[in-house]
Amino acid sequence: MAIKKFKPTSPARRYYENADFSDLTKKAPEKKLTEALKVSAGRNHRGLITSRFRGGGHKQRYRVLDFKRNRIGIPATVDSIQYDPCRTARIALLHYIDGEKSYILAPDGLKAGDTVISSRNADIKPGNAMPLRYIPLGTMVHAVELKIGKGAQLVRSAGTAAQLMAKDGEYAQLRLPSTEVRMVHLNCRASIGQVSNTEHARISLGKAGRSRWLGQRPHNRGVSMNPVDHPMGGGEGRSSGGRHPCSPWGQLSKGLKTRTNKTTTKFIVKSRGKK
Repeated sequence: MAIKKFKPTSPARRYYENADFSDLTKKAPEKKLTEALKVSAGRNHRGLITSRFRGGGHKQRYRVLDFKRNRIGIPATVDSIQYDPCRTARIALLHYIDGEKSYILAPDGLKAGDTVISSRNADIKPGNAMPLRYIPLGTMVHAVELKIGKGAQLVRSAGTAAQLMAKDGEYAQLRLPSTEVRMVHLNCRASIGQVSNTEHARISLGKAGRSRWLGQRPHNRGVSMNPVDHPMGGGEGRSSGGRHPCSPWGQLSKGLKTRTNKTTTKFIVKSRGKK
């Protein structure tokens, strides 16, 4: 995949970039593998905004992906590589030899016509899935389970990959894209390879309207508000707030530790950002 640039026919078009989509082989999704996607626009079940600056955006249908890869020993042929509006990575449509169809995250290098399988005896090639116990050290993996049989939760966004660093007892040590080293049970399943669409992070949106297409509304700073609206508001001229950065409700926004689930801390060998 390459990044396509445009002639600067307008100020917005000057910085507008897009993927050339040369890696896609089919446009129309498999209808039976899609669902209606309800957009809550950052609101909870009572209609109150719990995540600000969300809303609008283009209408989408959700593609149901197989994150469990529990069709053990049944080979499948890659029918096509498709675009998914709900995620940054590409997805692959699989046709199993028993007639079933499913979507999976497409790893980099997977092409239409390739064969993939989920098995402990599978070859170490992109798209195959197996428990971490049977993956050689140093292998790059994605779509990693955290709980056995629950389905992939880690390393699912475009261009990401985790590296299998070590195996100790019943746990493997994975170096995640955030540089965190984490222990995951050896019976947890992972897919081989790096997630597709590796150039995604380099794409420039180019204009504010394109953010609105994605459901992102304007984000206004607290220091630009009035004191009645934000603790950091007010002041003559361009004031920096005069206090520690915080949310409209006084919650500190820099330096405050927000990790609350202490039960999984024992699985973190090395925290992200630590040398």
